[in-house]
Formats: sequence, structure tokens, C-alpha cells
Amino acid sequence: MLKAVFLNSKNKSVIMKQFISIVLLTLFTISCQSQKKAATVSSDKVTTESISTKLIVGIVVDQMRYDYLTRFDSKYGEGGFKRMINEGFNCKNNHFNFVPTKTAPGHASIFTGTTPKYHGVIGNDWYDKKLKRKVYCVDDDAVQSVGISGDAGKESPHRMLTTTFGDENRLFTQMRGKTIGIALKDRGSVLPAGHTANAAYWFDFENNGTGNWITSTFYMNELPQWVKDFNASNITESYFKEWNTLYDINTYTESGSDMNTFEGPFRGKETPTFPYDLFKLKDQNGGYAIIAESPFGNSLTSDFAIAAIENEQLGQDDYTDVLTVSYSSTDKVGHKFGPNSKEVEDTYLRLDKDLERLLNALDEKVGMGNYTVFLTSDHAAPDVLNYMKSVRIPSGFFNETSMQNELNDYLKSKYGIPNIIVSKINNQLFLDHQKINDNGLDLQAIKDELGYKLLNYDLIDKVYVTNKFNQFDGSSGYLEQLLDKGHNQKRSGDILFVFDPYVLNEASWNLTGTDHGTALNYDTHVPLLFFGKGIKHGQTLQRTEITDIAPTISSLLGISFPNGAIGHPLEFVLSSF
Repeated sequence: MLKAVFLNSKNKSVIMKQFISIVLLTLFTISCQSQKKAATVSSDKVTTESISTKLIVGIVVDQMRYDYLTRFDSKYGEGGFKRMINEGFNCKNNHFNFVPTKTAPGHASIFTGTTPKYHGVIGNDWYDKKLKRKVYCVDDDAVQSVGISGDAGKESPHRMLTTTFGDENRLFTQMRGKTIGIALKDRGSVLPAGHTANAAYWFDFENNGTGNWITSTFYMNELPQWVKDFNASNITESYFKEWNTLYDINTYTESGSDMNTFEGPFRGKETPTFPYDLFKLKDQNGGYAIIAESPFGNSLTSDFAIAAIENEQLGQDDYTDVLTVSYSSTDKVGHKFGPNSKEVEDTYLRLDKDLERLLNALDEKVGMGNYTVFLTSDHAAPDVLNYMKSVRIPSGFFNETSMQNELNDYLKSKYGIPNIIVSKINNQLFLDHQKINDNGLDLQAIKDELGYKLLNYDLIDKVYVTNKFNQFDGSSGYLEQLLDKGHNQKRSGDILFVFDPYVLNEASWNLTGTDHGTALNYDTHVPLLFFGKGIKHGQTLQRTEITDIAPTISSLLGISFPNGAIGHPLEFVLSSF
């Protein structure tokens, strides 16, 4: 009996083990099939999202502080900034992660996903050590102007060393997807559009320009007919009109008084107060330049961008196109009047309407749900320094020219060599290495000597000396990280200096109005809005950085990141992931 029971128990045990094995194998098979199916569905979803985004529109609002979104919120309409916020994603704690915070490096970094350390655009201008002169970020003598006979069109992105997400999209689509850049400023158009762009257009307004939209032979040999037609129309000239406040000026309670000593008036007008007769003032203020220095420059930019969308048939096929639009007039108005001015408030209220026009045109011509937009800025700006002084916030002006002369005099008296410091630009000093070597002097010793001298100046907070290979050797502190990301070993200067907060170089153009370029929050904190196809609705106070934009757009499209990108995709804004 015991043996029978034992055999029965053993048989039961074997049967149970076989049953369990069969169940586990079945579950494993089902699980694998489910995972495979889920992976396939997920992959299909991402791919579907990437090819159905017909147009990416990258908007840069030049010199836009983040608080312009919140300060003027009650006066914005529902179709511009608020539409992007209410239907899209708002990154409220978005910052530049390098210095200098200038227009050219700002635009380059937004679209390449990297910083001047890698893309090489270390300023609007910088001292070229090989050419031994100052160079402008997009000047290119190897190309010719298209649309005018002068030199204003001799521009290209040849000094930018890395690709943009527009370049990567062109490569991914075998050059079938278009890229077009538009801005009043040449650098605001050329750098975002990248190296493979079909076109970049800018407004010829500098030095009493023609008022035409132009380009260079880097892109084409002749303007398209639609651009010629736009230039021949009366659209641009229609903005030589009165600039008065959009609403009753007494309701502009978010800004200071209209009459004050902190703003710079247009030539030919005694006070910087509304209204401004642009037609009457144009001859004394550079002709078409006065349009760029008013909110109507942004309106003209929207006019041209909408014409480009229609005439270039952007977003009309299965290959994603890229349109970059930089609104430059906000920077021009900010420099002249400052962040606390009624002129800046009015400029943003009018820009809000121009954004609404642009979004409505995208809805009509590309189709609601078929395009994706992001909006950010190339830098922000501090309040006017003399205004800061008036409210007892420490601030001041530093005379860099006097400083350079004093240091050169010191070096001459000690070593008998004149003008060893050949340039001061972007808070950097460039030394004449050839002179130093020819005279058998110790380059590093001179750098150290000048560093100690600089640190003794009032209003200079910190000084950094590069090593013998011009590598930045700062510590791992927050400021040092920003300086390091903005320092290009081959292009940047020998010595870097940092001002106290609310200190600018003393120059005629910024004694009224404002300037920018520092690592402080008033220069680094800018908006970042995502809107449209593939974008979730939401907001975050999580810190994001300007170099995160290009990887995010690349991830949305399913394409390679720009080759020098150091940012991270913002997965939480994408509905595809």
C-alpha cells in the first residue's frame, strides 16, 4: 500500500511539473508575441508621427525675455502666444548654457543643438587670429550678392562648423525636404537655415539699404520670381506710417512712463515718446532701417514668411520641410528703448498679432495638425542700467577701450613692445602671439600678469587665463561651465573677464536702452514653446537648455541629431513617445 501511494504521489508530481512547464511555456510564448506586437505598434506609431509632420517652423524672437510672456499676458489675444501655450507645451525654466549671449551664437546654438565651443560661432564678430582682423559671423567673400549690387548679400554659414537639424533633415530626405531661412538680420536667417538650405533671405536695411529681400550665390544665382514680385510691391513702403500704441497708452500699466531719460529717441525727434511718424523720420534714421527699429519690421517678416510658405509650397508633400523665422525688430526696439518701455510692450502686443497671422496661414496652407512649431529666443536682456541705478540696484558702465589702452601702455613700458593686446571683444582679450614670440617673451607669463591686472579693476568680478594651448581651464562651477561651453580653442581669446551684475561696456549705443551678453539670468532665461503635430499639452518648471531644442525636433522627425549636438531630447513634450 505504501508503495502504491508513493507511486501515485510520484506520478502526480511528474504530471504537475509537466503541467506547470506547459503553462509557463505558453505564457512565455504569449508574452513574447505580445511584446513583439507592442514593439511593432510602438515603432509604427513613431514612424507614422515622423513622416506626417509636413513642416517644422522654428521661430526665434530676438531679445525676448521669458517674463514678456507673463508680464503682457493679460493683453495678448487668444491666437498668438496664448494659443501656443494653451494648446502646446511651455518650458518655463529654459536657459542658455553658454556665454556670450549674443545673436549669432544664440541662433547657431538653437538649430545645431550645441554651443560655440563646437559650432565655432563665438560672437556676432570676433578677432580672427590668422587674418589678424575682426570678422563678422556670416561674411563670405567667396560668394556674391543676389538681389542687390553691393556687398550686403555676400553672406553664408561657412564659419559655422556643425550641422543644423535642417541639414540633417535634408540629408535624411535625400535633399527632397526643403529648408528656408527668413529674418531681417542676415545672421538671423543664414545660421538657422544651415549649410544645405535651399534659401536664406534677409532684409537689406543697413547703411541706407534698398529695402529689398536679398540672398547670396551660396544659395542661388537669381531671386525667385515671387521674391522679385514681393520686392516690387508696395508692401514694405506701406510700413512708413505712424507708430502709435495699439491700445490706449494709459492701459500700458505693465511698463514705465513714456517720457523718461532711460530711452534713446530717433534722430529728428526730441523725445522717445509716442507717436512716431516713420515716414517723416526715415531720412534721418537710415531709411528702411527705421522699419526694422519698429514693430512693423516684425509685420514685414510675417508678410514675407507667409509668401514663402505659399510660393515655395512648404508642407505640401510627404517630405518634411523646415522654415526658420527670426523676428529681429524686437531686438532693435529693445536696444533703443529697454525692457521697461512702453515701446517694447507695444512691440510684443503687435508681435502677438503677427504670430496669430502666421499660425492662421499655416492652418490654411499646410493644414491644422500637419505642422510643428517651436518658439524661443536667441538671448534675453537686462533692464536699462541707468534705470537700475535710479532704483538703487548696483549697476555701472565699464570703459573697455580705456582698459585696453592702459594695459598696452603698461606692457610697452615694461617690455618695450607696443600694442601687444590686439583686440578686446566679447569680454575677451586677444594677444599678438607673433610679437611675443619674436621678442622671446613668455606668453603664459604675460597672460598671468594681465590677469592679475584685470582683477584689480572695479566692476570686473572674475578673470580667467587660458593655458598655453588656449584651452579654458576653469573649475567646474556653474559660471565656469558656461564660459567653457562658449570658448572655442582655436577662435577665442587668451583671457576672459566677467563683469559684476548689471554692468555693460561703456559705449554710445547702450547708455540708453539695453544690451546683452552675460551668463546672468536676465540674459539667459528665454521662452521655449512647442506647438502642433507631435506635441503634448502641458508645462514644466524643469530646467531645459537651448541646446535641447534641436535633439527634440530631430527625435520628433526620427532623423539623426545634428553632428555636434550636446543637448538632450525633451521626451516629456513629445506625444510620440
